[in-house]
Amino acid sequence: MVVLRREIGDVLRDARQRQGRTLREVSSAARVSLGYLSEVERGQKEASSELLGSICEALDVPMSLVLREVSDRIAVAEGLLIPDTVPADFADTVGGPADGSWARARAELAPIG
Repeated sequence: MVVLRREIGDVLRDARQRQGRTLREVSSAARVSLGYLSEVERGQKEASSELLGSICEALDVPMSLVLREVSDRIAVAEGLLIPDTVPADFADTVGGPADGSWARARAELAPIG
């Protein structure tokens, strides 16, 4: 059974480690205790939307990308096919940064291997 808090924690930890940052650095930037952030990353604590937003901001990764990666992981666990692209009409409606930083951030969250 997939546990949402574990998937969120895994994605956050992966993003932090890819940046080469410590728990201490991110917890300080997010204004959350080191112990609590550690528990969130290990899937032992549920992150509120406010806390998740603070952690994402500290990691400089849009929350939407974190949640998408979590969604993709859950879909794989459920045996569903995940499309590689966002439909053009949706992307046009939502918009995004002109510099393509979201695409770079998405690549940072992509699973290794």
